[in-house]
Amino acid sequence: MNRRTLMTTTAAAVVVTATGGWFTWRYPGGSSPAAAEVPTTTAKVRRTDLSTSTQVSGALGYRGDYSVVAQGAGGTVTALPDPGTVVNRNDAVYEVDNRPVRLFFADRPAFRPFESGMTAGPDVRALKENLKALGYLASADGTFTAATATAIRRWQRATGQTVTGRVELGEVVFQPGAIRVNVVTAKLAVEVHGGEPVLTATSTTAVVTINVPAGQTYLVHPGDTVSITLPDRRKVDGKVAFLSPVADQPQQQQQDPGRGGPVLVPGIVTLDNPQLGTNLDRAPVQVAITDASVTGVLAVPITALVALAGGGFGVYRRNGAERTLVGVTPGLFSDTLVEVKGDGLHEGDDVEVPSS
Repeated sequence: MNRRTLMTTTAAAVVVTATGGWFTWRYPGGSSPAAAEVPTTTAKVRRTDLSTSTQVSGALGYRGDYSVVAQGAGGTVTALPDPGTVVNRNDAVYEVDNRPVRLFFADRPAFRPFESGMTAGPDVRALKENLKALGYLASADGTFTAATATAIRRWQRATGQTVTGRVELGEVVFQPGAIRVNVVTAKLAVEVHGGEPVLTATSTTAVVTINVPAGQTYLVHPGDTVSITLPDRRKVDGKVAFLSPVADQPQQQQQDPGRGGPVLVPGIVTLDNPQLGTNLDRAPVQVAITDASVTGVLAVPITALVALAGGGFGVYRRNGAERTLVGVTPGLFSDTLVEVKGDGLHEGDDVEVPSS
């Protein structure tokens, strides 16, 4: 921060006026006692919004970490998705014995076949909610009814399955929502059995993972607004969604405790428009997290501030050839501007700043 020191001389006659929390020093005749130490020009007093931010590195990715596991009797794997494939409700996740295993949405896995006479439960509700979302059922509760069996038959007929009115364990896979395939662990033409992993996936929601130095976590809070600079230099807005209560120690330090280096705290940033982050998986980004902000304040360039010999700060207000020192109280510093408080300045006033 560049600050110019106010120099006073005993030879100069100074008139001091004090009112309402601000003061001006006016040199008789509108002239200053000596030439400025550096060439100067003027800048306008602006009314604007200011903010400060913490810069951290991050990487684009997708939220969530899900495992797709074979259930039921299993069989020979006859089709698998490619990494990056997005699977929506009712789409085939993979195939066993040429039979698609379809995706339904639920927050817990299935653990039994769905058939007439089964006891009520949240898994039945989840099945019925999916059938309702697909247009095969009018309402959803936790009880398997005749209407449920009819809806299953309609769904099976529409998707080319054998029409039975029941859903065997392993014919659908429940996940919290649409998934994006990450790593495929199963192999074509190889048998899978119940409990064996098929693939891992994420959600389809693009997010940024960040690592905040442990000493700076007090500056970062869930809900803070951020500006994300993408690899193509576009800036997009987002929010801090999560900051871990546990720090991660770099692997090198775990192996060699005497090795120095920062201890980092992982976090998640969501994008206001998640579509802007798609197709950029694992791309590095820079994240500016807003620490503090003010709106509608008077601001001047930081270089306009002068330190007063008796303490405090002021700025030189210029009106043509007249040069008046106005005392101010600095507020928020942001990049090249600083908030100034006091009754001696108004929006549009000219203040003196170094020209170089």
